[in-house]
Amino acid sequence: MSINVTKLIDYSAKVGELLMKVTPLKSEQLQEALELQKAEGGLLGEILVRKNLISPLDLTRVLCAQIGVPFLEDFRAGDIPPALVDRIPINYAKAKEIIPLSQEEGPKGSILTVAVSNPFDPTLTADLKVLIGSNVKLVASSSAKIQEAINRVYEKNTSNIVDNISGEFDESYDLEGPIDILEATEDDAPVIKFVNSLLFRAVKEKASDIHIEPFEKEFVVRFRIDGILYDIIRQPKRAHAAISSRVKVMGTLDIAEKRLPQDGRIKIKIAGKDVDIRLSTVPTNFGERLVMRILEQTGTVLQLEQLGFSPESSKAVEKLIFRKYGIILVTGPTGSGKSTTLSACLVKLNSPTRNIMTVEDPIEYQIPGINQVQVNAKIDLTFARALRAFLRQNPDIIMVGEIRDKETAEIAINASLTGHLVLSTLHTNDAAGAATRLIDMGVEPFLVASSVLGIIAQRLIRRVCVKCREPHQPTAFEMEELGLKKIPPDATIFKATGCTSCSQSGYSGRTVIHELMIVDDTIRSLIVKNSDAGTIKKAAIDAGMDTLREDGVQKVLQGKTTIDELMRATHAEV
Repeated sequence: MSINVTKLIDYSAKVGELLMKVTPLKSEQLQEALELQKAEGGLLGEILVRKNLISPLDLTRVLCAQIGVPFLEDFRAGDIPPALVDRIPINYAKAKEIIPLSQEEGPKGSILTVAVSNPFDPTLTADLKVLIGSNVKLVASSSAKIQEAINRVYEKNTSNIVDNISGEFDESYDLEGPIDILEATEDDAPVIKFVNSLLFRAVKEKASDIHIEPFEKEFVVRFRIDGILYDIIRQPKRAHAAISSRVKVMGTLDIAEKRLPQDGRIKIKIAGKDVDIRLSTVPTNFGERLVMRILEQTGTVLQLEQLGFSPESSKAVEKLIFRKYGIILVTGPTGSGKSTTLSACLVKLNSPTRNIMTVEDPIEYQIPGINQVQVNAKIDLTFARALRAFLRQNPDIIMVGEIRDKETAEIAINASLTGHLVLSTLHTNDAAGAATRLIDMGVEPFLVASSVLGIIAQRLIRRVCVKCREPHQPTAFEMEELGLKKIPPDATIFKATGCTSCSQSGYSGRTVIHELMIVDDTIRSLIVKNSDAGTIKKAAIDAGMDTLREDGVQKVLQGKTTIDELMRATHAEV
């Protein structure tokens, strides 16, 4: 096996100096963290990670270099011999985040090379030696890479399971606590194995939603990956009722009720990774249609620049969010990355000197140092009720997951007018529509005008796969759609083709396109007059706002996406 080990020049150097060599960390940022360490105590690396100045992976690389442990940037899970995996129980592998890689004969007997995410665990080598019965050599790798390998090498064979599913369903299966879907046994019913395999595959393929749709003679399972739905399985209709019942039991729904829509929540574990699933059922003429939205619980929050915001936009947003009071809105349809953008803003604001409180549904990112509240409709813990309670907790910054009604809107706006910075989301098509949406809810126009500082509208578009993209000469129609007379000399436009790396789709991952509307005096006066969204948008464009389509054109010219993808996600401005 070829091992790509991270090499650093001076292993004896200080952590901060090494981090500046191998990460974008700047000297002034390091100095700020050192001063914080002097004032609060703690480890320098942990402070830098908490401030989102470096990633946990960067810190692990540097610490491994200091103690002389090789760091694997990559390894192929498919090359791991099955006999090695059989020697380490899956529960232990998941708990410790380890995976065996290879075994070689040495002068003192056989040596097993094991990849670990935490090579600093003093008990790990001794435990493995007892467990395996041979000498152990540790190498480090990323937690995500090891979890992916565990998922792959311990995956159960679930082919042809549907053929064994009968119409009967045993609902006595124990569902206390999060369900670990990799711990299915041979005694489990085929329906349980099938549902577990669906969930496992969806998480592995980074699907955001699972759709189970019944038709006259069959049911179809589709995954939404990077915003696009793909057919995954088509099976005979006879298995649908059992699968539907299994999923509803996992979501603690009433399996006897098939005439009314229901909503539930499922918690699962995959290789030690917590996954939260929102379940929705709707009765159709051929049976219940189920949609499961997958929310992977992660502590990693990206910076605005990593999400796709340009350096200029990031600075403009940062200038907004460091205002002392007012309301900042992020708008867009469901699944457009609004919560991720707000979380990135909160990370920039996060400081021991600020009291930051959030109410969310659901909590997608766990951010240390921030007080986060989960909405719970069953006990009447709504956005509005949580907001009223927050105002008695002396907050500096409040984040509201979504403004859905007049009550929530009025409390949020009143909070922003009484010395609090409020961040929230709305479902509107563009930035200008957010102001008119609040007025439509029943909020007085003068309150909207005096409280709103800025509005970000955004969409997620697919990134073109860098491994198979090909240069493309736009047609006259495409040039007209892009609003360009000619292609800049330093730009290259690509088209998607498809390869094994991107599952033949031509795209891999997503990025943000956005428009940022700063509420200036002109726009404020238009809002007070209750002007329509078109008039407000024209004023914003005259003031220098780039529209969603214009920001997308820049992404096309930078080679990040394609003309087809941009035209799919946006429309030309009239």
